[in-house]
Amino acid sequence: MTRSAHFDDIVIGAGHNGLTAAAYLAAAGRSVLVLEKADHVGGAAVSAMPFPGLPARLSRYSYLVSLLPREIVADLELDITLIRRRYSSYTPLPSDPTRGILVDNEDLDATADSFRQATGTDTVFTAWQSFYTRMGTIAQRVFPTMTEPLRSAAQIHDLVVGTDSSEAELWEALTSQPLGTLLDQYFDDDVVRGIVATDGLIGTFADLDDPTLRQNICFLYHLIGGGTGDWDVPRGGMGAVSGALYQAASSAGAEIRTGVRISGIDPADGTVELADGTVSGSMLYAGCAPDVINQLLDEPIVTENDTRGAQLKINLLLERLPRLRDTSVSPEAAFSGTFHINESATQLHTAWRQADRGEVPELPPCEIYCHTLSDRSILGPELAGKQTLTLFGLHTPPDVFDEPGAVEHAVGATLASLNSVLAEPIQNVIAHDVTGNPCIEVKTPQDLEDALGLPGGNIFHRSLQWPWAESATEVGTWGCETRHPRLLLCGAGARRGGGVSGIPGRNAARKVLDG
Repeated sequence: MTRSAHFDDIVIGAGHNGLTAAAYLAAAGRSVLVLEKADHVGGAAVSAMPFPGLPARLSRYSYLVSLLPREIVADLELDITLIRRRYSSYTPLPSDPTRGILVDNEDLDATADSFRQATGTDTVFTAWQSFYTRMGTIAQRVFPTMTEPLRSAAQIHDLVVGTDSSEAELWEALTSQPLGTLLDQYFDDDVVRGIVATDGLIGTFADLDDPTLRQNICFLYHLIGGGTGDWDVPRGGMGAVSGALYQAASSAGAEIRTGVRISGIDPADGTVELADGTVSGSMLYAGCAPDVINQLLDEPIVTENDTRGAQLKINLLLERLPRLRDTSVSPEAAFSGTFHINESATQLHTAWRQADRGEVPELPPCEIYCHTLSDRSILGPELAGKQTLTLFGLHTPPDVFDEPGAVEHAVGATLASLNSVLAEPIQNVIAHDVTGNPCIEVKTPQDLEDALGLPGGNIFHRSLQWPWAESATEVGTWGCETRHPRLLLCGAGARRGGGVSGIPGRNAARKVLDG
């Protein structure tokens, strides 16, 4: 690399957001350099073959897409296919796993009957429909603002509520009261409250009644994606998404370097210090976590009291899907959507309380989905009949893994939690690699910090923020600005970050391109 090379833009981090920013900037004719510490691009949006000798290309970290705007796909001409899942979720009743609730997006009557059989009443499904219809209206109104300059909280309120007093009541509850309070107002059933609540706890370590409302913010992000809240399966796995973004950036002329170590940056003059010299940019973009950039600066650009993640990720390859204790639902239907395991509101609170004491929850709440029921392209032909499972465990912050043997204990407890709703142990159907080892890959928050530079293993880089301006000075900005005019956040740590969205990358680029 030329010792004194200068670029219009230098992007630090080649995750999907960094690549998005680079693609927009390079397509506008600017000279762009992307610097990545790892030996590959994609960050958390990558596919990998973790099981020796088996052509199973799994989404290693992130695994579903909701927040990626179709606008970005069209602007960058991304060659990706997102598959809509027929079944939204299946939840066996913790008190009686021979019964459960199956939400079928294509059969309203069957879904209503499933609620009726599980809860003994029609009122729960009526409340479910009302709640998600109203949240759908919020999603349709809020999501388009994610790729616009920030509006004020009052402007978003007026956009969502209009003159409808009933919508004002819901919006007030969602944005000012703990999520647990809101769900108590809507749902009498403990299991149904838990099904709804989990969208507020993915990657977020909080109780439903946490006064900081971290769980509310996470909940809003999970329900507004695409204006519908649907979570789609990327054909070919997450690596297909980051691969398409890499292709868009490189084809537009961006120079992308991997295996690069950065020892310091000076946002005053745009200098970036590397092992073999320096480069400089008119603008710098942090696609990595703000904490990573803080380590390269004299003063932090973002401070965060608690950056802990809270998830245990387990990837599995199975010989076949396991049988369920609920014989009225096929495993294919149950596992193709989000399979909720021991996630009633009471169980979620108990698990949070135990984890908050630094303990592995006795009965870890978790959820599972099967990529290969929607897309078999991630498996080689010799793996015909086999299936993948992605398990995401809640309320497992890094603290619970500090003691020796804690990882093994947590995995065992989580698989036991899964087994409690199965008619056979999951261990009976796990495939083995060519060395004879079971096909299980485990990722703790510590693993995410070590491999991806995510502080505390936080998949959102830091706590999510409301997707609107929270101060008068933020109104009209893009949510990516820092106190240094030449340094922008373009990763998940920006306002309106988190998830596989490309939104922070796109917004940082627009900040510069729109002047």
